[in-house]
Amino acid sequence: MPDHEVHGVSNECAKICSTGFEVDKRARRDEEAILTFCDDIEAASKAQRKAMMKHPFVLGIGDGTLSEDRFRHFMTQDYVYLIDYAKCLAMGTVKAPDLETMSWFAGAVDHILNTEMELHRSYCAGIGISATDLESTRHAPTTYSYTSYLLRVAQIGSFGELIAALVPCIWGYWQVGEMLANRGEPAHAPQYAEWIRMYAGEDSRTVALEARAICDRVAEGAGSRELAAMREAYITCTRYEREFWQMAWDLEEWEV
Repeated sequence: MPDHEVHGVSNECAKICSTGFEVDKRARRDEEAILTFCDDIEAASKAQRKAMMKHPFVLGIGDGTLSEDRFRHFMTQDYVYLIDYAKCLAMGTVKAPDLETMSWFAGAVDHILNTEMELHRSYCAGIGISATDLESTRHAPTTYSYTSYLLRVAQIGSFGELIAALVPCIWGYWQVGEMLANRGEPAHAPQYAEWIRMYAGEDSRTVALEARAICDRVAEGAGSRELAAMREAYITCTRYEREFWQMAWDLEEWEV
């Protein structure tokens, strides 16, 4: 979905929940040769993805100019998001069509609950956010809307819809991390440099590709109605990902 963290599955998660979905070197060379479901949806979501990559919050992390209050707001909201994201991953274990896929989701849930959450708390402590602060965080309106959508898909949607809803977070954070790392870490903002490293590594890439591989595999066997539902879930969550950055930038809270 926070591995750091968060929003998603962490860099270390690849070592814990990597399965047969792991992408070998040959697959990586060929990954752009075949247009998959996720490739197609990403192309259709190009405008949303571009807006996300150019968002002032993202660019502020990259050049170290993001204000501390905005980053703190992001981290607390990301924490409560991660809790709900873990619940959705747990539902993926229930709905998974085979043992291999169950194992991937179970590993992801275990990592978030028993490793990721502690990493997040430790990181937040370093920037002045206590565990009490995290536990008492109230969902901002956008966070509430996004997680409510995810939980609804997890509860009443198909497995295909669920994995399609979960991929944009994992994929998007790796893309952001890679982009910022390629531009160079902000030497004067070590807390942001650390965050970038959390998402820019090869482990993060592997987890993102594994999640996409599951989604593409499900799509290959899906009918037209299922594909339409998966497409809607993927695009909706891609939009929410951009709105999550905006929520943090605006320091969004409930007015009353």
